[in-house]
Amino acid sequence: MSATPRRSANIPHAWAESLEELHETQPVSPASTDNPGKKQQQQQRSVSVPQLGTVQTSPPKAEDRAGAGRCVQTEPAGQPIVRGIFQIERASCDVVLTPARLAWAPIQPETPAGESKAGEHCQEEHVEMKDVFGVKLKRRRSVGQQTGGTLLGITLFQCVRKGRKLKDHTIHLSNLSVDHCEIWFKHLKDIINGFRNRPKSLKVFVNPSSHKKEAHKIYKEQVAPLFKLADIKTDLTITESKGHAFSILKECSLDDYDGVVCVGGDGSASEVAYGLLLRAQMDAGRDTDSIFTPVRASLPLGIIPAGSTDVVACSVHGIRHPVTAAMHIIMGNSQSVDVCTFSSQSRLLRFGFSAMFGFGGRTLALAEKYRWMPSSQRREFAVIKTLANLKPEDCELSFLPLKQPPQIAKEKSRDDCAKDDGSDTEEEDQWQLLQGLFLNISVMAIPCLCSMAPRGLAPNTRLDNGSMALIAVRNTSRADFIKHLKRYGSLKNQFNFPFVETYTVQAVKLRPQARGGWGDDGASEENEEFESKNTPMISSEGTYPWNIDGDLMEVTSELYIRVHPQLIRLFGEQTEEADESTVKCNCL
Repeated sequence: MSATPRRSANIPHAWAESLEELHETQPVSPASTDNPGKKQQQQQRSVSVPQLGTVQTSPPKAEDRAGAGRCVQTEPAGQPIVRGIFQIERASCDVVLTPARLAWAPIQPETPAGESKAGEHCQEEHVEMKDVFGVKLKRRRSVGQQTGGTLLGITLFQCVRKGRKLKDHTIHLSNLSVDHCEIWFKHLKDIINGFRNRPKSLKVFVNPSSHKKEAHKIYKEQVAPLFKLADIKTDLTITESKGHAFSILKECSLDDYDGVVCVGGDGSASEVAYGLLLRAQMDAGRDTDSIFTPVRASLPLGIIPAGSTDVVACSVHGIRHPVTAAMHIIMGNSQSVDVCTFSSQSRLLRFGFSAMFGFGGRTLALAEKYRWMPSSQRREFAVIKTLANLKPEDCELSFLPLKQPPQIAKEKSRDDCAKDDGSDTEEEDQWQLLQGLFLNISVMAIPCLCSMAPRGLAPNTRLDNGSMALIAVRNTSRADFIKHLKRYGSLKNQFNFPFVETYTVQAVKLRPQARGGWGDDGASEENEEFESKNTPMISSEGTYPWNIDGDLMEVTSELYIRVHPQLIRLFGEQTEEADESTVKCNCL
């Protein structure tokens, strides 16, 4: 997407901006007056319907993001649709619209000989139409006036890239001729509507309790105005409790939507993804009380980050930035993403992207007991408390290594979803077994990027390579375990410890040998020294706390985890490892 030197404006009022010094200009034909027949022919062509079949709908290439507004000689971008005169930043410009590009150049005064001034011919600027997401008629209105007003011209809204961020940018085409502007407005709208990959209608869920309870404000002030500029219809639901969005997705009709959007943290994103995927299995007649091969979700999911860590959104967008997430949705950029199924006793428990058992699960379980505390304080308190009461889990961990190269697995995932992925027919001798005491076990199908882990919690996996990262941290001293945790907040290798083992897998089975549950908060503080570190935790409840995408899930027996390549599409792009400066975790 191309940058441009034009200055940004306040978006909600851009098309109503007052231009007190605007001079009225009339549309003119670019044809020479020496040939009246040719002039008439070109005028007839200027109001012809654009050929939308020639509109470029592919994502912007790297060279196209270099930035508009430079003095360059451009190649023809298709047959001109319409041509006319507009003022752009108070300079009269000759503007040409083609199906792929809007180009303009300042009109230069001519010498008495009829030639333009030397050295001023190379001033054409342009914007690719694939980077334009909205167009509005700009009017001047008096205070309190809601409709009508004096027409001032046309405003284009462009998506520009600045590093990993996507932002909106305005281009004002000023002209007081109503007929002239209406013709141009129609052609511009036709081109924009010709991009079939962009959503026109969205189902939106907002979690008002997420993190600092600012999700609704983020949506209302930063996201909704952009959706309105892009003429996207939205059906908004403010969730009232956990599971509200899930229950709606199971029952409502999705035929009228081009995508689903959630505004919240990882728990909200996981719940909506689970609802979309379970709805797809129900529609396809899959039996979820068995080990089955799931079908893909029918609609893409957009995640507007408004949580505490937002690892799913950061993994897809590369940055925690609500406007960037909204622009990916508007522009229709989507990325296929691997998803895990979590099953127990052959029964599906849920879909998800990542899971943690041991330290990660117990930290979340403790944080849930103190929900009356502010979210950031609750999280830090739970981490410190769990470290103070650090004990291992006695587990039997078996996994199925990834046999195929990632590229082969990726190509295989594009086959018909009805075909079995082969994971149910694997021979038992292909499984590998790990036994012993573990402080933490992580299974992740995405990199899980966040500010506290700039390389990702699982930097050796990708969004769509058909594999999971298995990270097993064996029993060790508290000091060494803290060193391992602190490495996540740096760019150093967090797995470069003798007690950390990593594997690339396609399936995992975890069976705790002892009843690993949550010990009493105060009972362990006074009576333990670290010589008791080899004693696994015992729970009378007989359940094991798992952290599934930031949600607490209690499991009573063995948990079976499988990865399913590219099971859902998320609005966003594939990102690489973070190379920004180190971000330290503030809780250690």
